[in-house]
Amino acid sequence: MDFAFDARTEELRGKLLAFMDEYVYPAEAVAHEQRALLASPWQTPAVVEELKAEARRQGLWNLFLPDSEYGAGLTNLQYAPLAEIMGRSPQLAPTVTNCAAPDTGNMEVLTQFGDKQQRKQWLEPLLAGEIRSAFAMTEPDVASSDATNITTHIERDGDEYVVTGRKWYISGAMHPDCKIFIVMGKTDPEGSDIRRQQSMILVPRDTPGVTIKRAMQVFGYEDHYHGGHAEVIFDHARVPASNLIGEEGGGFAIAQARLGPGRIHHCMRLIGMAERAIELMCRRAVSRTAFGKTLAQQGVVHNWIADARVTVEQLRLLVLKTAWLMDTVGNRGAHTEIQSIKIATPRAVVDILDRAIQLHGAGGVSQDFPLAELYAGARTLMIADGPDEVHQRSLARRELKRYV
Repeated sequence: MDFAFDARTEELRGKLLAFMDEYVYPAEAVAHEQRALLASPWQTPAVVEELKAEARRQGLWNLFLPDSEYGAGLTNLQYAPLAEIMGRSPQLAPTVTNCAAPDTGNMEVLTQFGDKQQRKQWLEPLLAGEIRSAFAMTEPDVASSDATNITTHIERDGDEYVVTGRKWYISGAMHPDCKIFIVMGKTDPEGSDIRRQQSMILVPRDTPGVTIKRAMQVFGYEDHYHGGHAEVIFDHARVPASNLIGEEGGGFAIAQARLGPGRIHHCMRLIGMAERAIELMCRRAVSRTAFGKTLAQQGVVHNWIADARVTVEQLRLLVLKTAWLMDTVGNRGAHTEIQSIKIATPRAVVDILDRAIQLHGAGGVSQDFPLAELYAGARTLMIADGPDEVHQRSLARRELKRYV
């Protein structure tokens, strides 16, 4: 692979870096202040809408979507350094560029598997940033690390499907603009092939029988920018049969197609979070004095910063290789690398953020710096999109298979 960015990537990197410096970083504190004055914490601060308009004006919109008909038409390798930049402000930058999960994955699903009517009704307003969405797969009553365990039922009844189940940590569901759920459940719970039991279906939020029971916290944070995470009850919620995405039994395959790009996007942004942490560490180290010397003169701080730099450079190369493989041989051909970055990146970035918090002392765990919230997000990604142990198990079995 060529380590140099192509001309289009360099152009977009330049524009995005300038956008971050001029608009995003200064807006972080403003958004926090504005949110405190809103009637509901789930409402969108005015500055976020202003940034969205500016991002669209500059052409920094839907950069994640490789389909040129709907998105920027970038390859994974082109998008990787852009997602890294956005990861430096993960609460604001992905949201204001319409590159935030779970909407990104849902738009990819609708682009690849939705029919013409589904794309018209739901994909187009999502692409325009007019509505938000949620992806409902995880359940509290089963080990959702094994997606075949899900118990939500999607039962055919004439021209309708009836959806019954309980989901939680459904990202985006608390946002008032969340209008549609993509729900994964079982249409054939007794089927002989456990990976053909599941289907995906579109359930509008205002469907009778859909109840947002409560907001779920993540290490005490509610993640307002991404629309929070909710426990959702589907109590015999009826939707037209035309709301089924793809075919009955296709849900597991659609989920795998959705999660591949999602995992690499998370890892790209995590590297940006690590870069932000290193920057904050260095600024703190040269500005604070303890025991007669600046923190930058303490040997242990040298070790933390040097180790962080080495780790980030290693991770970036692995993520870029993975992006290149996804572009050249497809997600299936890059399976080993996708699992490798999913295992390695959150773990390493959590360690970097931990050192950055330590260097900031009490400030590191406070709301005055982004480090505590970044830590919560990075640590959660050791669970989200498949726990590390699931990926380790699969990766090890693939390695061992060559010797058995």
